[in-house]
Amino acid sequence: MRLGSSWRWQLSRAMRLALRWCRLCRPRRGGRGGGTKPWVGGGLAELWSYGKLLLKSLYFNSLSNSDTLLDCVFEPVYWIVDNVTRWFGVVFVCLVVLLTGSVLVIVYLCLLPVVLSSYPVYWIAWHLCCGHWLFVMVVFHYYKATTTSPGHPPKDKAEIPSVSICKKCIIPKPPRTHHCSICNTCILKMDHHCPWLNNCVGHFNHRYFFSFCLYMTLGCIYCSISCREMFVDAYSAVESYYQTPPPPYTFRERTAHKSIIFVWVLSSSVAVALGGLTLWHAVLIGRGETSVERHINRKETRRLKEKGKVFRNPYHHGRINNWKILFGVEKPSHWLTRTLLPSSHPPSGDGIMWDCTFTRRDPMAI
Repeated sequence: MRLGSSWRWQLSRAMRLALRWCRLCRPRRGGRGGGTKPWVGGGLAELWSYGKLLLKSLYFNSLSNSDTLLDCVFEPVYWIVDNVTRWFGVVFVCLVVLLTGSVLVIVYLCLLPVVLSSYPVYWIAWHLCCGHWLFVMVVFHYYKATTTSPGHPPKDKAEIPSVSICKKCIIPKPPRTHHCSICNTCILKMDHHCPWLNNCVGHFNHRYFFSFCLYMTLGCIYCSISCREMFVDAYSAVESYYQTPPPPYTFRERTAHKSIIFVWVLSSSVAVALGGLTLWHAVLIGRGETSVERHINRKETRRLKEKGKVFRNPYHHGRINNWKILFGVEKPSHWLTRTLLPSSHPPSGDGIMWDCTFTRRDPMAI
């Protein structure tokens, strides 16, 4: 449509609407005397109905409802939250690196000299081996979790198994795929968007994410238990600062006392918080679910229970097999090489095709 015809059409439409409003507002003829009287009741009601119809015509269609209207109203809020989370992800990653680096510096400058000078040889060997092993595992898995793409549906392949079409990406969504509003893309086997990684947790980095949580929790527990006696001594020393006269501690000793307290409080807090998250994800892995699927499966379980049916998770292969699938364990030696040691092996499958446990003979609630 040309520009001239477009504005002429808009002008004629506005004039028709104005004439319609004037027709509704004019006085109605009637009565025995042939006079006129204002159309107060019916005219205002019809005018109000016509106004509501005009307003609804701007946004309403056969698929609209109150939920759609609320989504439209809160869309700016969602946009702000998504963008703030996206930018704060960089801050959270820097915070993780900074706190982990500070703990490492304090351990090498304050704790390790005490261990080397006062502990027996077997305890020294234990702390050196266990501490450095946990540190290497934490750094490796955190780096891989932040830098590895979680996986995205292919856009150039039309013939892929799909369960729906993404409303935002306008591409087929394979099973277990969900759209991340923060990354603004679809994620294969999406679990959640982790701001501490500044990345989504999906098919290709799920193992790295869980391994990082597990080894970080173990490392924090190890630090809390190992330096608890040093923490008690340092706390008593800090309490004695306020005596009269104060004890003759040097600046270096005061700094060491406060650093030990900082390490113990930080490691204990992270062990409690991250330990709870790790246990929750361990439960989900044992059930063959992701965080998103957990909510969906609970709704399906309640819905089918009302109909007298039982919901079965098609991706649950048994607890041990679920763990083997996550860690990529194909033979017993892989528990050592792929779980207890750093490994960059890819996960099982491509994230598009999934081996479901049900066959046609199995009773499956639909």
